[in-house]
Amino acid sequence: MRDALIVSLFSLLPRNRLARLMGRVARLRLPAWLHRLVIRWYVRHYRVDLSQTAGAPEDHATLADFFARPLKDGARPICADPDAVVSPVDALVAWTGPVRDGLVPQGAHHAVDLRILLDGDHPFEGGDGAILYLAPPDYHRVHVPREGRVVRWTYLPGRLFPVFPACAERVPGLLARNERLVTWFEGDAGSVALVMVGAFGVGRMSAAYTDLLANCGAPVADARPDPPPTFARGAELGRFNLGSTVILFFAPGRVDLAIRTGQRVRVGARIGTLRPPGVC
Repeated sequence: MRDALIVSLFSLLPRNRLARLMGRVARLRLPAWLHRLVIRWYVRHYRVDLSQTAGAPEDHATLADFFARPLKDGARPICADPDAVVSPVDALVAWTGPVRDGLVPQGAHHAVDLRILLDGDHPFEGGDGAILYLAPPDYHRVHVPREGRVVRWTYLPGRLFPVFPACAERVPGLLARNERLVTWFEGDAGSVALVMVGAFGVGRMSAAYTDLLANCGAPVADARPDPPPTFARGAELGRFNLGSTVILFFAPGRVDLAIRTGQRVRVGARIGTLRPPGVC
């Protein structure tokens, strides 16, 4: 009942304007004593693990800086096995499996059409995919799951519904209605799409290959960098303010994912294996 009431309330609110306001507040430089109180409240309330965070919480100038905090060197070792596909985020696996009929599940009762989610045709029918949900206490930077070239990126402004599981269960097509930044890779894993999905409270999303900031009034954008920038496995790709969701898709026959729904994953840990050429 409580979750249903929260979802109903959010459906009535001007979510995008509120998210921008929350982002501005989070970027305010507060007096030192108030800043310490806010950061400590956030750490206690969300039970943030600080053992691997670089520096002290109060070292971050604003609450937004703390949201996107870096980790200590070596805190997330990147699996170096030649055939490894690694997790791009610290997250909960909300779904993983093959893409069937152009759809992926969103909770128990809804599905998302990939043509809407990705804004067009795609090569992922029959390939593996995963929905990775980031919660407020998680590390909020996004990394590269497999080395490759960014051959295209698409920015799709949209709604900012919350993405916690109860909301995903109740809002049809939520992941394809929310604001999205889609990064397309090409490499030895074939075509890979990584979708950063905005959510209420995620004032901004950013990526290493563009100056665009999400939820700042920018229009739809679709770009093919020339030359395409190359990213190493585990390199930082983008950042969220607060948590949200990352969705991964791999072309059929190229990658075998080895994770399960409900599992926790961490940046750099193996989540799948590159399939050798010619192996079906």
